[in-house]
Amino acid sequence: MPRPETIAVKADHLYKAFGRRPHEIVKKLKAGKSRAEISSLGVAAVIDASFEVKKGEIFVVMGLSGSGKSTLIRMLNGLWDTTSGTVTVGGTDITGVSAKELRGVRRKSISMVFQHFALLPHRTVIDNVAYGLEIQGMGRAERLAKAQTIIDLVGLAGWADNLPAELSGGMQQRVGLGRALAADTDVLLMDEAFSALDPLIRREMQEQLIELQAALGKTIIFITHDLNEAMFLGDRIAVMRDGRIVQIGTPEEILTDPANDYVAQFVQDVDRARVLTAASVMEPVRAVITKTAGPRAALRTMRDLQTSVTFVLNRDRSFAGIVRDRDVLGLVKSGGTDLSAIIRDDATSVVPETALVDLVEPSVESELPIAVVDEKNRLLGVIPRVTLLAAIGNVSTNTGALPIVMPPATISISQITDILAETADDLPIDAEGARA
Repeated sequence: MPRPETIAVKADHLYKAFGRRPHEIVKKLKAGKSRAEISSLGVAAVIDASFEVKKGEIFVVMGLSGSGKSTLIRMLNGLWDTTSGTVTVGGTDITGVSAKELRGVRRKSISMVFQHFALLPHRTVIDNVAYGLEIQGMGRAERLAKAQTIIDLVGLAGWADNLPAELSGGMQQRVGLGRALAADTDVLLMDEAFSALDPLIRREMQEQLIELQAALGKTIIFITHDLNEAMFLGDRIAVMRDGRIVQIGTPEEILTDPANDYVAQFVQDVDRARVLTAASVMEPVRAVITKTAGPRAALRTMRDLQTSVTFVLNRDRSFAGIVRDRDVLGLVKSGGTDLSAIIRDDATSVVPETALVDLVEPSVESELPIAVVDEKNRLLGVIPRVTLLAAIGNVSTNTGALPIVMPPATISISQITDILAETADDLPIDAEGARA
């Protein structure tokens, strides 16, 4: 449970009903009636929604039209009163406060970016960006200077004196985002903010939003019906259906462990390669030795595990590279004892957070498995090509703990055994690769 001081926004059992007797609707819903059963009394737009948004988090609320997501976000800044439940922003309960108090919360704590920009057409870009500061009472010179800084930040340098009508849709949305950032509130509410943009511009805006959030540390609550957008932007995602939140989780949790059939169907067409990470698909490493163990230890490991490659570690347990069976066999036949001469240090290594989409190219270019390492270059796991393809295609590998990596073993078990016997070095070897 997050500490209270780390919570930016909290929704506690929120209900919003429209109709002549909204409180009666909520009473029946709490008693177990369904949305359909109370339809004669009115519309239950949001039903028992509870969640906490941590400071500095991008929290995405995702759902189809009519799911209640836009109504929900409007309750978070008081545009809609709650029928039941409470909303807390920065530790302040805004439920039922006066209009004056609510305006103060909006000026200081929470800003909103709309789908259709909501710009003032008769004002220039810089005056639109500075509008919130003007409402706060900031002097003209100071607010224009601050607005110019924000204009540069959102990629509109050189457009400060233009009118909104002279801008493209993407540029207009940058103005709307800049206005929200200029207000310097802790929380940004973004309701389908990029939905009206062309796909290419939308992607650029998504990437810029992530960059801005990382630089400024804002808390963002983002509404969308686009699953790929939710997966790309969200630290966590709340999936809504028929007014209810049916699941809250990280993009990976939503994708790999859907709460019900609805969520599973919702995510079936998502681009898995952009959501899943190396950590989520890597296999345990079994074929591994230390560099000092020597080629015969490597050969025995390959024989016992029936694999064509073995991962090699340095003395400090950091990842050194990979050796292949034919190379090891040649070294043993020649009487060599130093693995360093045949270690393939061109094997791809990635950190656990690497998206699978970034593993496709190295997997195609090299037949070697991909190593997953931590910040100290210590080996954490391995991703064979078959595992990568299975994860992207959402199919089971139907293998054991470590699939036989590509390429398959090219030296038979009997050949390896014969070579070990011929070199009179068939002594048992422990797990660290040292002779017993």
